[in-house]
Amino acid sequence: MDQKLEDFVALLQRAAVAPPSPPRARPAPAAPRRRGAVPPRLPVRPLPAAGPRLLVNLGLGAAAVAVILLALWLPLPRMLTPRPAAPEVAAAPPQPSPQRVEVVTGKIALPFPVAEPDEQGEMTVPDPGEAPAPAPHATRLAALPPRPLPPARPGEPAWLRFAVPAPLAQGRPRIAIVIDDVGLDRKRSERAIALPAPLTLSFLPYANDLPRLAEEAHRAGHELLVHVPMEPMSRAEDMGPNGLAVNLGAEEVLRRLRWDLARFDGYVGINNHMGSRFTSDAASMTPVMEELKARGLLFLDSRTIGSSTGVELARKLGVPHAARDVFLDNEINAAEIAARLAEVEQVARRHGSAVAIGHPHDATIDQLAAWLASLPGKGFVPVPLSAIVKERSPEQGRGATG
Repeated sequence: MDQKLEDFVALLQRAAVAPPSPPRARPAPAAPRRRGAVPPRLPVRPLPAAGPRLLVNLGLGAAAVAVILLALWLPLPRMLTPRPAAPEVAAAPPQPSPQRVEVVTGKIALPFPVAEPDEQGEMTVPDPGEAPAPAPHATRLAALPPRPLPPARPGEPAWLRFAVPAPLAQGRPRIAIVIDDVGLDRKRSERAIALPAPLTLSFLPYANDLPRLAEEAHRAGHELLVHVPMEPMSRAEDMGPNGLAVNLGAEEVLRRLRWDLARFDGYVGINNHMGSRFTSDAASMTPVMEELKARGLLFLDSRTIGSSTGVELARKLGVPHAARDVFLDNEINAAEIAARLAEVEQVARRHGSAVAIGHPHDATIDQLAAWLASLPGKGFVPVPLSAIVKERSPEQGRGATG
């Protein structure tokens, strides 16, 4: 017991004499940084060695970046290649097939036969490229002196005032050729004007330079019409500006019609451009016929649909009129146009007269040039439209010559 006590006292004495542990030194305050002095670099700890998982992730990321860059690079040459300029003339809607026939009910009885009573194509594809050189006599035509319009005589209607004198038929069948859509394609319009007279040329009212073209056609001995745009059945077909539509009131229809009629002078009347919907609506056609009656103009029904009310209304209101018998170029190729011209001859022989409508296509003009020259040898007489109107509306043409 005494020994344990002595050991404990010795332990206390050693603890009392042991030197105390030195206090932890505080960091000295940083010396003020002098201007221009470079701060000391911190020690850089080495990165741990890349493990297998890290290497796999880096490889996948690099592959993804490569795929993105490849996807961006592939279309780059095509994007940088300049696109070819658009053609000057936009492609027109495809030509409807002549086999497309709309079933029509309630057809009117015409006072004269028509060769094609069903709906006809209302749009034709424009000829591509440049028009061929005009016919040889086009140069002589340009040298003709101005031909003033005939003066108005009291009580004489405009369709008789501006009618072109017709050759004497002397019992021979008479044929009137009408060329629609004149004016838009100036070169082909001039080719049509250069054809042997008398033809009847129907000018679209929204074409440019109409007074000059109409005066040139007048000097060439052709008769003139206004090709008034009217609403078709198909919404995909554009009838052009200032067209007559069934949803317009009578006042707006007349405003548009009068704008069309004011574009040039010297015409005998109008015929419809398109119009399968509008000409089928008697209420819409009535103010048109009343305006033609008041102005002393004739109406040629292009008959783009069999249910047209044009002839019936014209007869009822006393408007001089006729209707198309044959379309020449629903199919624009030489063989089909030649077949249609042969059909015109058959209609004329059978009924004494025929009205055919064509367009200023190169193929149509080429076929007409040779065919017109052959008519006298076949016993036919080419005449302006007004001559057929006098025949089919004798009460309106009473007292007229030709």
